[in-house]
Amino acid sequence: MSTQHSWSHAAFVNRHIGPTSTEQRTMLDAMNCRDLDTLIDATVPANIRRSDQLQGVPLALSETEALSRLAQLASQNQVQRSFMGQGYYPTELPLVIARNVLENPSWYTAYTPYQAEIAQGRLEALLNFQQVTLDLTGFDLASASLLDEATAAAEAMMLAYRVRKDKQQHTFVVATDVFPQVQAVVQNRAHHQGIHLVFAAPDAVHEHACFGVLVQQSNRYGALLDIRACVEAIKSHQPNALVAVGCDWLALMLLASPAAQGADIAYGSSQRFGVPMGYGGPHAAFFATKSIYKRAVAGRIIGVSKDARGEQAFRMAMQTREQHIRRDKANSNLCTSQVLLANIASFYAVYHGADGLKAIAQRVHDLTNILALGLQSKGIHLAQSTWFDTLTCQVPDAKQIIERAEAANVLLRLDNPQQIGMSLDELTTPEEVVHLWELLLGEDHHLVFADISQAVGQQSFDGIPSASLRRDAVLQHTVFQQHRTETEMLRYIKRLERKDYALDTGMIPLGSCTMKLNATAQMVPIGWAAFKDMHPFAPMSKAAGYHEMINELESWLCAITDFDAICMQPNSGAQGEYAGLLAIKGYLHSQGQLERDICLIPTSAHGTNPASATMVGFEVKSVACDSEGNIDMTSLQALLAEHGAKVACIMITYPSTHGVFEAEIQAVCEQVHAAGGQVYLDGANMNAQVGLTSPGLIGADVSHLNLHKTFAIPHGGGGPGMGPIGIKHHLMPFVAGHSVIHSGRPWHENLPVSAAPWGSAGILPISWMYCATLGRVGLSLASKVAILNANYLKTKLEHAYSILYQGEHGWVAHECIIDLRPFKASAGISELDVAKRLIDYGFHAPTMSFPVVGTLMMEPTESESLAELDRFIAAMLSIRAEIAAIEAGTWSREQNPLVFAPHTEADIIAADFESTHGYSRELAAFPCAFVQRHKFWPAVNRLDDTYGDRHFCCSFS
Repeated sequence: MSTQHSWSHAAFVNRHIGPTSTEQRTMLDAMNCRDLDTLIDATVPANIRRSDQLQGVPLALSETEALSRLAQLASQNQVQRSFMGQGYYPTELPLVIARNVLENPSWYTAYTPYQAEIAQGRLEALLNFQQVTLDLTGFDLASASLLDEATAAAEAMMLAYRVRKDKQQHTFVVATDVFPQVQAVVQNRAHHQGIHLVFAAPDAVHEHACFGVLVQQSNRYGALLDIRACVEAIKSHQPNALVAVGCDWLALMLLASPAAQGADIAYGSSQRFGVPMGYGGPHAAFFATKSIYKRAVAGRIIGVSKDARGEQAFRMAMQTREQHIRRDKANSNLCTSQVLLANIASFYAVYHGADGLKAIAQRVHDLTNILALGLQSKGIHLAQSTWFDTLTCQVPDAKQIIERAEAANVLLRLDNPQQIGMSLDELTTPEEVVHLWELLLGEDHHLVFADISQAVGQQSFDGIPSASLRRDAVLQHTVFQQHRTETEMLRYIKRLERKDYALDTGMIPLGSCTMKLNATAQMVPIGWAAFKDMHPFAPMSKAAGYHEMINELESWLCAITDFDAICMQPNSGAQGEYAGLLAIKGYLHSQGQLERDICLIPTSAHGTNPASATMVGFEVKSVACDSEGNIDMTSLQALLAEHGAKVACIMITYPSTHGVFEAEIQAVCEQVHAAGGQVYLDGANMNAQVGLTSPGLIGADVSHLNLHKTFAIPHGGGGPGMGPIGIKHHLMPFVAGHSVIHSGRPWHENLPVSAAPWGSAGILPISWMYCATLGRVGLSLASKVAILNANYLKTKLEHAYSILYQGEHGWVAHECIIDLRPFKASAGISELDVAKRLIDYGFHAPTMSFPVVGTLMMEPTESESLAELDRFIAAMLSIRAEIAAIEAGTWSREQNPLVFAPHTEADIIAADFESTHGYSRELAAFPCAFVQRHKFWPAVNRLDDTYGDRHFCCSFS
């Protein structure tokens, strides 16, 4: 068996790791390094090296063996027909979208569209998402998605709080009929922001003095809110209060928009537009409001601008709101949205169009009317007089009905011992309506579907009051009219795909982002029905396979991190930061240390760190870094001496954000602990730790793990992601629980940070497969080769560029920073110019101006081959030669290939190209031989950001 496992390990690890053993030897020779272990010994401090060789992680399985094992776990799930609703609904993803978007690496391996010129496809799809949101909600400003519906509700509260006119007003009112998971997430966020939360019946929300109110258009019981009357009542008592309305895209095809009825904010989930339930996610939330609040909105907004040729081009608008710039003044710590899922939902809308979506909505509602009339005709009392798709029934024996339904493989919602709830969806059939009658009334109900359907029409029996119906046309833009056939839809998807750069095109060497191989075998299980079709609030006994998989993954992550437990709920790295800091705060308060409210953060930290600390209610104090990029111990000691009794924690990234393994890291942890504080380790750079060291060994108390970085969940164009946290034993009672599902864990009664109990559980099979197919040896080797690849780039480029930070032995960690600031003076060239010129060479740019302005931070990852590394090196050296030509006066500062980059096909065919540019079109488009063999053409020229800032537009209008 051991021989078989050894063979299996080699089979996959050689597919994951780019350089072969022979190529590794070539690279080490170029670095004048004896062997890989010598490099690691000189890079990772000996006092934090682990010695157990990851014994807690099993030996590797082959892809076939791992898929077989995971299939066994999946078979333990009992996916029953769900009518539970509560924000999660069965849906049908058209196969043309499933195959060409969800299962297509051109869409799921792309990075966040900071480089707009090579992200026009995704940006257009996201603009479609915003347009759907704008049309259906009636507002003039929409974001490009948020993490989930509950998070979006919390952001609605925070928007109202930021723009409130009376800064002494701290009360926010939430209607008691809002989804329970939404209430709980909002409650958690409010508590740590000093917001006084009041829960009130929907007909009493206007009675409280407040800065804002949260209500739901179709509430947890299915009743429809008269938004206009509700808003008028609120505004008559509290004219400055903002009203946020939770709503549903599908229902809004029939219902009047929240904006038209006086609301100020609308939010909800786009999940039922083709996105599988996935045991809770990932799903894209939508968010809309009035444009006057655009500076206070959280998340990303896609804007319409123009490029250097004056052609229409899309971009991420108002990036000055992003966390890396505003830090502790940021609107939120949400650096991630759910781009892949937002794109899927937008394509669903494009494919069906207004007529198709309205037909689906009308069909769902008609079946609900029929179900309701049948039940009422048999004496069942409904808890509401209005509805779109959800009914709540008063029954004497609710538990027995639930049990009878489960025996028939049907999941209904149990609200209380006398109340049953059910929500219909686009998959509901007339036969299922009859089956629901049988479950509630018994098999001898004598109801005939055709007769009840006819009676509905004859009686004009309708759960939507006439005054609440939508009167205006929506989704009339061309994109929602042209793609009715599969042929046209396929071509549209492919047209957008060809405008984008993803890992299937070439290396994306972004520092701190870890764009590694997302293996096909790892991606396959997310499409299995046993994983994708599970409702997150299904009884845990029905999800036994899910929980065995999650438990195994947790045990492996505990072994990797040397933590005592893992909380899987956070569904982004930033949310993991928030959850981890809440655990620290909860622990300190349990010890009576309420005065500890200072978070120490090095100046090099990720922008989400100070934003997360602020969300928790901590005051941020910055720790300086020394000339080598390390935490300045003198600065740390001074802060501890001055504020020690108030220090709650320090947030550190390791290896540092500057790309080095700091030798004093344990001393940092020890000094903070000695002062009574806790240590939070940002897990963004775990790809250099796995198998070599660990957060627990270093001295951290809690750390989040970016499963979408180190553990192979793809970035999806800027989401999905997962950010579970590892915790030491003393913090276990204080991590996120859930208000609907009680897991039995020590923390199950705590408030949640996300809508679903296990966050975006639907993508956890990816990380399970990653660990299973690499195993203990492969995981460690991956870290070593990541460090090798980064140092090979450093060695090959350091004679041409200044490498900003290096460890005490001259090596970097898994990423390194190139300093381009001298070229601004010598040639008028900025890091932006180099980034755009790299597009002409067929590369996505490294991270720009982070953590140091005027630099590029490169992380090649272990998945890139020697050939790809050499290609990138050749491009960077060629660009350096171009800069030298400017320095020598061969080209002017105003006319050279860098300032005009990137070059499009339209540039190259222009008759006056050489006279207007001062260099040949061949040099512009084909600067190296390898570019001639395979050319990636940017869709647009360099974006005109100034124009976009002055002419803000987030729709097709």
